[in-house]
Amino acid sequence: MIFLELFLTFFKIGAFTIGGGYAMLPLIQQEVLNHGWIELESLVNFIAVAESTPGPVAVNMATYVGAIVAGDAYGGAWGVLGSAVATLGTVLPSFLIILIVAKFYQKFQQSFAVKGCMSGLKPCVVGLIGAAVLSIGGSVLFPAGLSLAVFTDMNLYISLAIFALCAVLAFKKVNPILIICLSAAIGIATGYLL
Repeated sequence: MIFLELFLTFFKIGAFTIGGGYAMLPLIQQEVLNHGWIELESLVNFIAVAESTPGPVAVNMATYVGAIVAGDAYGGAWGVLGSAVATLGTVLPSFLIILIVAKFYQKFQQSFAVKGCMSGLKPCVVGLIGAAVLSIGGSVLFPAGLSLAVFTDMNLYISLAIFALCAVLAFKKVNPILIICLSAAIGIATGYLL
């Protein structure tokens, strides 16, 4: 049954990913592609949408994947249940872990082993976020692989220009709403031009 498969897949992703939504992206990508639920291009496109919608990116991704998979399997109305099941699978492990940790953390927070685990998790989270940047960024900037033909593709230069513009605007302390609106305008304009 697809609903159980969605729940267990996203429960596993939620249980074994520490560091939030960005750290979950490589696992979500791997699981979704291995199950054949969504094509890579659609997944990459939805990551962009999940970034601009309210809420954690991993929850938005789970909701989307659940809706698409259950909707395709049983019809559009079942997509709502699929999105709810996948979302529950994503957030339930964190909820349970936080309950357990909150119960025992005060007692063990000064423990050498607990301090070591907490400091060891930091580089792991950075590595998982870096893996997400490389895998998703590589499929966006180099969809046909890395070759000299990449440098003749306008999409590479547009992506780099948008990144540079966002970096400049972020360091200039520009209102994030303005950055989002400006990025949307650039994206729409380049979509019509290309």
